[in-house]
Amino acid sequence: MTAPVFVVEEVPGPGAFVLDGPEGRHAVSVKRLRAGEDVVLTDGLGRWTEAVVEAAEGKDRLVVTAGPLQEEPLQAPRITVVQALPKGDRGELAVETMTETGVDAIVPWQAARCITQWKGDRGAKALGKWRATAREAGKQSRRVRFPDVADAATTKQVAALLADADFAAVLHEDRDCASGALATAPLPTAGDIVLVVGPEGGVSPDELAVFAEAGAHPYRLGRSVLRTSTAGTAATALLLGRTGRWS
Repeated sequence: MTAPVFVVEEVPGPGAFVLDGPEGRHAVSVKRLRAGEDVVLTDGLGRWTEAVVEAAEGKDRLVVTAGPLQEEPLQAPRITVVQALPKGDRGELAVETMTETGVDAIVPWQAARCITQWKGDRGAKALGKWRATAREAGKQSRRVRFPDVADAATTKQVAALLADADFAAVLHEDRDCASGALATAPLPTAGDIVLVVGPEGGVSPDELAVFAEAGAHPYRLGRSVLRTSTAGTAATALLLGRTGRWS
């Protein structure tokens, strides 16, 4: 089994290190790690080190010996999913599975047909949940570079993001979609890929027009229609395979 991942504010260099606080408590009281077991310490930004447990002290302190500091290179092409806000806890589900799959960035989007509204304290709390979910899913999937979860974007801001992409697409359920299937779309080998996942009610005609002007056209994912909370994960997996990042 691969070594469990724990997040630290700053990855230590070679030598003794004490993992404490919530991460230390999880390592000692939940994982019940003992001397001789391996762990990975990361800042979630690509820097990491392998470490060996020396001792568990109390309920929340794990003493380890860290190895050399390492850094995971950025992957190319970079994949960003613009995710329309789903109902209930399906947003966290989308973030969790996209993170486990390997997405690089997630942009919450307040689409016209979204039932959920992120406003005031409610919006800040929901965004915090998305970011916490990405962190925990990153740890569970043994990632050392977690996806960036941006602030909620307007349609105008999404259009600007699409305009700067090397490949931009809007996932669409129409089987007669003029742009064809995402599985056969020409993809870049570097740069940025940005995908838009609409809400359960679909992307509105006005939004499609704005995105088309920015250079993003509709593509279908497959024969079946997926929920907004699963479409981004399926599309990310497809792109990771097609671009060679899963090779």
